[in-house]
Amino acid sequence: MPEPQASVLVVDDDVAVGSVLAALLKQDGLEATFVPSAQAALATLEKRPFDLVMSDVRMPGMDGFALLATLKRLMPEVPVVLLTAHGTVSMAVEAMKAGAIDFILKPFAKDEVVYCARKALGLSKAPREAPPAHELPGSDGMVGRSPALDAAKALIARAAQSQATVLILGETGTGKELAARAIHAGSARAKEPFVRLTGGAIPDALFESELFGYEKGAFTGAVHRKPGRVELAKGGTLFLDEVGELSMAIQVKLLRLVQEREFERVGGTETLEADVRFVAATHRGLEQMVKDGTFREDLFYRLNVIPIVLPPLRERAEDVEALASHFVRTLGKANGRPNATLSPEALKLLAAQPWPGNVRQLQNFLERLVVLSSADALGAADVQRELGRAGAPTTSAAPVAAPASGTAASLDDRRKDAERVAVQQALDQARGNRALAARLLGVSRRTLYYKLEALGLKDAG
Repeated sequence: MPEPQASVLVVDDDVAVGSVLAALLKQDGLEATFVPSAQAALATLEKRPFDLVMSDVRMPGMDGFALLATLKRLMPEVPVVLLTAHGTVSMAVEAMKAGAIDFILKPFAKDEVVYCARKALGLSKAPREAPPAHELPGSDGMVGRSPALDAAKALIARAAQSQATVLILGETGTGKELAARAIHAGSARAKEPFVRLTGGAIPDALFESELFGYEKGAFTGAVHRKPGRVELAKGGTLFLDEVGELSMAIQVKLLRLVQEREFERVGGTETLEADVRFVAATHRGLEQMVKDGTFREDLFYRLNVIPIVLPPLRERAEDVEALASHFVRTLGKANGRPNATLSPEALKLLAAQPWPGNVRQLQNFLERLVVLSSADALGAADVQRELGRAGAPTTSAAPVAAPASGTAASLDDRRKDAERVAVQQALDQARGNRALAARLLGVSRRTLYYKLEALGLKDAG
């Protein structure tokens, strides 16, 4: 149990929600005080100190983000947790960037609230019964602790607890199937099948029979009844991958399945119930496809009940080193190289690469590196060698010495020199404020931090 003297100030304009949250915290041994507005919170904090503030985001007058900004300015030592019923990945990332220590989605579970409060108060060293949101069953490959990934994991964990249809959006290679499996593994359907069907990989004529199954004699070669993916996934999860690749004709049939939860086998007349949880995914921009008339608007809204956007690797570059270590460990075991390791210099070099193919590209690269290297200790030279074999443009992870007198600078040297000058100018213009410098350069703060490391400017500003 947490120490009784730890105090929490709960801020929510919904009296019922705020009162329940305060009661849950009190049940766990915390001292909890509820106030109905941000203004009341500031007035209360002027009278006495609190160890933690847990605030709703959407409130009349001063909202949660404004309260967070004020507290960061006036009482930076007080940790703040934000709560909202209207959460998105971008909002969660923004909350973390603004200084929130955590972000919780409503409706919240008691264990989640208690764990979050204990962690924020530094009282979470004792073993816990419930894992935090970022420790998801079935998400072993979702490695990293960046705000962007943690926010996505929090939404995945919340979505897993419901029966609602989920639409996973993200670039190719960001781990959409991994997220879908995590949703299934964390759901009440976890013990039942997880079945996948990929749009665009199968011709229309076969896609319908793969999805719904067919009766004996439905077409030439149908010598027996065959169940479709919907039946195979009964009681479990049906993962519809790359739904943006489906033709309009298939979209019509899929709409009825998702909307009515019923279907007929090809060549059959019996209407069957679809007892499945739908999770769909695509790398395409479905909203734009709806505007272009290539994706049905009604199907889009049926699938887009809980949207989850997976961040590309460039938006969570700080996770590359953890991902690389994870993949080398698992791929080394799988390829008879259980002692394979990456040196710190190799990790920094990997973190400095753009990885346009996201996590999948990084994973494939590391498998090739493990298999083709002669030693278990993998260094920066090994990484450079494989980058050269792949024909990938490389980014140095450390400042390159100036070329010797009389030697022409390489194009890569000149590019890095230009980047170094641009970054330093932005820092000077922002008077050392790195967040402002990142905005001046048109990059994220995380990208700037990695540029500072790669260019030897980490102590600049």
